[in-house]
Amino acid sequence: MRPRAKRIARREFLLGGAATGVALGVGRRTFAAAPVLKVGVALVSPATELGWTRQHQLGAESIKAALGSQVEISIVDNVYDPQDAERVFRSFATSGHRLLFGTSFSHTVPIARVARQFPTVTFDCCSGMFITSNLGGFEARYQEGAYLAGVAAARVSRSGRLGFIGGFPVPDVVGPANAFLLGAQSINPRTTCTVIFMNSWEDPGKEKEATLALIAQGSDVIAAMTDSPVAAQTADQKGAWSVGYASDMRKYAPKRLLSSMILDWSSIYVQDARDVLAGTWKSQARWWGLKEGVVKMAPWSGQLDAGTRALIARTEQGIRGGVIRPFGGEIRDQDGTVRVRAGAVLDEQQTRSINWLVAGMQGRLKA
Repeated sequence: MRPRAKRIARREFLLGGAATGVALGVGRRTFAAAPVLKVGVALVSPATELGWTRQHQLGAESIKAALGSQVEISIVDNVYDPQDAERVFRSFATSGHRLLFGTSFSHTVPIARVARQFPTVTFDCCSGMFITSNLGGFEARYQEGAYLAGVAAARVSRSGRLGFIGGFPVPDVVGPANAFLLGAQSINPRTTCTVIFMNSWEDPGKEKEATLALIAQGSDVIAAMTDSPVAAQTADQKGAWSVGYASDMRKYAPKRLLSSMILDWSSIYVQDARDVLAGTWKSQARWWGLKEGVVKMAPWSGQLDAGTRALIARTEQGIRGGVIRPFGGEIRDQDGTVRVRAGAVLDEQQTRSINWLVAGMQGRLKA
């Protein structure tokens, strides 16, 4: 049985076609039209005004902005169920779409199945785990933005207690939660953080309850990796600082938002489309962060003092240059076990499979 929240009727819309004024035979002279690249995008949840899915929608729209009449973009939202996703990808592939995007880990298996059946079609999947000749994968280095946010959090926290709300206890969330605390501990080693996993990407009721519980326990800075602005909004209303995720949440937390970790996928979407048009696309696994512009921090709060702003800028520059590594050792876990020895750094595979919480983190991965 499918989750009730996923039974919302999805909509399909087209960016391009007649609305762009692109038509054959217009004017006195007729030119041979270059083949239009049809791009299909499956969004994992309903398209909204902000959040994870919104950032992928903006990525798709950036292709149209960059390439105009050379492309035609089809977007289907609320594609969560793997069987449904497989049907959507196959429908795209059989209707002339030559570049297809998956936007969630839940799309990994279905997009791989369809990719095997259509070797002349190009596929790319965000959070995808399989790389083949016609299927690539891309992901963000969330830990870089989370570490920066932790540095800022430590500078404004009066209690030395932070809070983190995650959707699920998966590596892509556990890693940033750890990085958030490690960034704060680089400023104040005694900082602690309480983590709550909702086991849902978007549940406004649970998110509000979690935020209120963290504040009641003394957390005065709340970071969230969920697909709604509720945590930031609730923290703002209660006078606590917050850090937004995916999109800029300032509209919902105008007083006490430190910043938001924005995910900008446009460079990847546009590069894929350009390469397919040029016939130069090659399968690859991209894991990009601050340096490449996939992870960006929204404008920092105007309430931060000059010293804090300078510190944040230096830290970001250090991360971009590889001098500061969010997961550089020594790092111990909650039980005191050394997970990263002094002088060592978690490699990509270790980071993408992280399943432990750092020392100073309160809460558990499983209830």
